[in-house]
Amino acid sequence: MSMTKTKKVASQSRNRRVSLTVTYAILIILGIIWLVPFVWILLSAFRCDYQSDGTFIGTVTSYFFPKHFGLKNFADLFSATYYAVPRAFPRWMLNTLIIAVVDCLISTFLVLSVAYCMSKLRFKLRKTFMNLSMVIGLFPGFMSMIAIYFLLKSIGLTGNPAHPEYSVIGLILAYSAGAGLGFQIAKGFFDVIPNALVESAKLDGCTNFQIFRRIILPLAKPIIIYQALMSFTGPWMDFIFAKVIIGADNPSYWTVSVGLYSMLFGQYSNTNLFTQFAAGCVIVAIPIVTLFMFLQKYYVEGVTAGAVKG
Repeated sequence: MSMTKTKKVASQSRNRRVSLTVTYAILIILGIIWLVPFVWILLSAFRCDYQSDGTFIGTVTSYFFPKHFGLKNFADLFSATYYAVPRAFPRWMLNTLIIAVVDCLISTFLVLSVAYCMSKLRFKLRKTFMNLSMVIGLFPGFMSMIAIYFLLKSIGLTGNPAHPEYSVIGLILAYSAGAGLGFQIAKGFFDVIPNALVESAKLDGCTNFQIFRRIILPLAKPIIIYQALMSFTGPWMDFIFAKVIIGADNPSYWTVSVGLYSMLFGQYSNTNLFTQFAAGCVIVAIPIVTLFMFLQKYYVEGVTAGAVKG
């Protein structure tokens, strides 16, 4: 009997080792496949190779590792004129930063406000609204892109030749107007906060806004940082809405994603701008990576605490 048990345990241990080995092998292969494009872009950004006649090689090459490294692509990127816009890339970065920061402030406030109402207030059709928001959340946002474009166009916030800067306002509205529907994670975080605190504050004469500002928000630092990160990274990396709403005729107001795309296609499709494009991708990634590195603790706390209770 003991030998049978020993063989069974040994067989289970061997099967477990084989299963773990296969699992880790698959994960390593998938990790390499995922990392190769990023490494290729990074290497291309620092590539400074020249042909025998002294011409700089800025296109895609047949070899993976550069022969020479340097910062020429970054210097050219920040000083070049694209689509008749002097120093276009810094301008696109500034446009993107303004849009992302404004959207971050508006969206974070809207999401936290709706989450507080759904978590701590009781009103008619509350359950219906929550279920409806869950159903709407199943559909990708770009499905509403055409409707949003024509709504903004009807009020002059896109495709306005006299005031092309209005398209930036329209883009901010497109990002932030529906942000409140993404309240589920923040609501889960607020559900953990005891209702006794809210009831005690109401007995002391506090309004709902005072409770939200003075009691809930000071206790919600992780979810605030999580929501701010999500609200910032969305506009920073978005291409579809920015391309449609700002349009192709206003290069001075493009976001960085639209600008980088236009460096490879359109009138620059036959030029040697791939290495500058790669340098731009590296620059765009730096703020996001930095934010997640320094705020990772709060990000994880916000996600895990928001998932405790629905």
